[in-house]
Amino acid sequence: MEQLKENLVELFNSKKAVIGILGLGYVGQPLALRYSSLNYKTIGFDIDESKVSELNSGKSGIEHISDAAIETALENGFEATADFQRILECDALILCVPTPLNKYREPDISYVTNTTDMMVPYLRKGQVVSLESTTYPGTTEEELLPRLETNGLKVGDDIFLVYSPEREDPGNPNFNTQTIPKVVGGHTASCRDVGVALYKHAIDKVVPVSSTKAAELTKLLENIHRAVNIGLVNEMKIVADSMGIDIFEVVDAAATKPFGFTPYYPGPGLGGHCIPIDPFYLTWKAREYGLNTRFIELSGEVNRAMPEYVVNKLMDGLNKHQKSVNGSRILVLGIAYKKNVDDMRESPSVEIMELIRDKGAEVAYSDPHVPTFPKMREHSFDLHSTELTPENLNSFDAVILATDHEKFDYDVIYENSRIIIDSRGKYREKNGKVIKA
Repeated sequence: MEQLKENLVELFNSKKAVIGILGLGYVGQPLALRYSSLNYKTIGFDIDESKVSELNSGKSGIEHISDAAIETALENGFEATADFQRILECDALILCVPTPLNKYREPDISYVTNTTDMMVPYLRKGQVVSLESTTYPGTTEEELLPRLETNGLKVGDDIFLVYSPEREDPGNPNFNTQTIPKVVGGHTASCRDVGVALYKHAIDKVVPVSSTKAAELTKLLENIHRAVNIGLVNEMKIVADSMGIDIFEVVDAAATKPFGFTPYYPGPGLGGHCIPIDPFYLTWKAREYGLNTRFIELSGEVNRAMPEYVVNKLMDGLNKHQKSVNGSRILVLGIAYKKNVDDMRESPSVEIMELIRDKGAEVAYSDPHVPTFPKMREHSFDLHSTELTPENLNSFDAVILATDHEKFDYDVIYENSRIIIDSRGKYREKNGKVIKA
């Protein structure tokens, strides 16, 4: 056991290790590029053969990851593949696959378990498996551990198992894969040591914790903290609006306090792969222990109600002009889940579009980062981004500002729109045609 561990650690230290990244999306691609830039042989695995072909031809498919970065990685020996037999070549296997919720708002870890099952026939002694996908405490031990040992390998002796949650923030110019500290928990102390050796050359600061469960709960706490605070400020928005108070002015004023307050801003709902989903992973697991996480669930209820709140504001605005939603033409501005990215995962804008469509409106969208509405697991629109010309804007009965991209010309939008439903506080000084949502 000790010799296998020492050999593996030395491979990472000498940069002779082969790094396998499973899942080449918003988390997997940046990680693969980072290891490749350090001259580790890096192999990316994905079951989507079109994505594999795209990457091998030098195309990232993700807006904030340049094609040039992929081309440089290819020159350094990076390659993408759908051939899982090549697991045998890898010394480290890092899982970066989705962990969504199913239609019952329960954890769907099928991507994790299916990927692990595809790996198992090709596992060998002296490898480390690291799960980065956000999940509930116990997943690594309860789901990965028994699968890795089905072929006679002993975790902690023959093969090493860690959990190290991803902390990507697409489009954030202040942080990247290298500079965001990395939490690492191992199934055993030896597993943790190998995990630290895996990441310490690629990440500026590695934070070891006592177990995979502690690492899993760390990730959930980070995102639940944000979800709960956004739920609070979204509820405060409704109260402030009823009182005729601008919630954005209030948050900005409160943020001048130099201690004890962190500003969170309201919006049309939660988006992204983590914050709308992670709280439900914990509430689901807590029920196994007879616990009800009422505080977390309440914030989830508030946040999930925000798209409906925005649509109700739209209805109010149209009513003032003697129009109904049914038969109106509505333009949604911004369908990525946050500004300045092309990431559509769990975007509240899409739910707003569906609510409007279900009420009989003709819905369109404009997003400089998403030229064509993408294929999504649960949503379908056959639409292309609408150009924001004065003529186009004026042809709609109302526009909804859902995602406040910096590329939007807000003056042109204001001057040429009939009604603006503003869910982001961009038109705080405007009145008349602007309805705060």
